[in-house]
Order: sequence, then structure tokens, then C-alpha cells
Amino acid sequence: MVMKMQKQNTTSTEGVEIVESRPFEDDVFGKGHYSSKIYRLQSKAPGWLTTFAPAEALIMQEEAWNAYPRCKTVIKCPYFTKFQLTVETVHRADKGDSDNVHGLSKAQLATRDVEIVDIASSARDYWSYIVGTNNTDLSQFTSAKTGRGPLLEGWQDKSDPVMTAYKLVTIDAPYWGFGNKLEQALLLGERALFLESHRNCFSWIDEWFGMTVERIHESERHRNSEYKSMLTYFQINDTSSVLNDCYSMLQTQELGRPILVKSLEDFDQRLLPESEEIYSGQRAQLSA
Repeated sequence: MVMKMQKQNTTSTEGVEIVESRPFEDDVFGKGHYSSKIYRLQSKAPGWLTTFAPAEALIMQEEAWNAYPRCKTVIKCPYFTKFQLTVETVHRADKGDSDNVHGLSKAQLATRDVEIVDIASSARDYWSYIVGTNNTDLSQFTSAKTGRGPLLEGWQDKSDPVMTAYKLVTIDAPYWGFGNKLEQALLLGERALFLESHRNCFSWIDEWFGMTVERIHESERHRNSEYKSMLTYFQINDTSSVLNDCYSMLQTQELGRPILVKSLEDFDQRLLPESEEIYSGQRAQLSA
């Protein structure tokens, strides 16, 4: 599912490149899969950001640790060196009624914002346009392989199985004058991405249901080769230096202890990520 979305957003100058993909093992979290990627998203920069920063500011570096049912993704930008976006995910086979699955402190809970994202809903805002929109009407959709669906009103209480992806989103953008605006824009962007990706996960279920992890990684390697052939590596002003900085970060950065992860393709086949809760807050309120 993730690979298909990445391919749909690949052009001659933009897309997603997988730099590294390998198993990892941690004493605390056990075995999982680590990946590092470079996202070239220049055309998706908000207009107000491009007034003082080049489009190359949307070249991002992502690291992800997958150890289902927990996940951690860290996104950095070589252009804005102090910026960091962290998404920590816990998957549970419930209807979204678990509280504080991330073990936040009382101070963090007091400032936490909670939002429920229902995949049966749709959005028509700026970020849904940028991320892309799945036009499948899930109230009319039924999976041929699993028989799951349609998602009618109140489906969370009527469907079985149901999975909730609890996502803790932390954004650190300590830049005077535009940091807060950037944080708020990215929170809206993450919400749109969560909604779209999980709508796709359900509507594309017949394409991925039953796939083994080995087959997923094989497909990942094949599609990464396709991405590299589709992308035109170009040099415009400081673009090459930004890319070099990104590769340098990936090669020299000392990795912290992984807090976990698993991409959507690796979900337990008996469960579906059909509703999602987002915890969001300012950097001082929800530090990783």
C-alpha cells in the first residue's frame, strides 16, 4: 500500500528513494525492520513557505523502525536543520477506546489534543488535494477476498475485526516568525496523510491481503529500482548540496534506540487499521 502510494506520486523530478532497508534487533523491542528514505516533495511546499525558502526545502530524510505492533518514524530536513517530526504508533485491536497507550506524563496529557480520524469519511481541503484523494465510496465497497465492508454509519461498533492506530505526533520547528505556522501546517498535512493512507489500505485490501513480509520486501526492492529509473537527478542552485547533506546525514548519523515500527503492508492479516487516533501538540508539550 505504501509502495503504491509512493509510485503514484513519483514524477521525473520528485518521488521517494529508499536508501536503506534492513532488519534490526533491539534488546527491548525485539526484531523489526529499519528503513531510511529520501522524499523529494518540492511541488508540495505551501505558497507562504516558498516566499522565503526554496522549493528544495521540501527534500526530506525519513528513518523508520518497524516492530509491529509499535512503530516510530522520524523525519528531518537538511535545509531546516533544527526541524524534526516524529510519529510514534501503537496498533491495538480495539475500537479506539484505549487511553494513554503511549504512556504520557500527567503534564503531557493535560496539553494533549486528541482527534479521531474515521476512514469512512473524506476531506476536501488544501492538504487532501496535495496528498491525493481516494474517491472510493467505502459505504459501497466490499472486499472480494475478505468480505469486509461496506463501511456504513456506525461501522466501528458493528464491524469485526477492527484495528485502531494510535499515533503520537510531535513536531519541533524552533524557528522565530514561522515555526508555529509550520507546525500547524504539518499537523494538518499529517492528518490528511493518515486519512488518505488508511482509506487506501482498506480499499486496496484485495491487493495486499495474504502477502508475506518477504514478498513485500521483494516488491519494495523492485519498485525502488523503478523509482531510481523514473527520477531525473538534477542540479538547480543549491539542490545538489541539499541532497549531499541528506546522504551525509544518513551515513553518519548515530541512530538512537528504536522505539518501534511496521508499515501497513505488514499488518496482522486478521486485523485492519480501520480507525485512527492522533495525539498532537507543540514541541514543548509532547517531547519524544
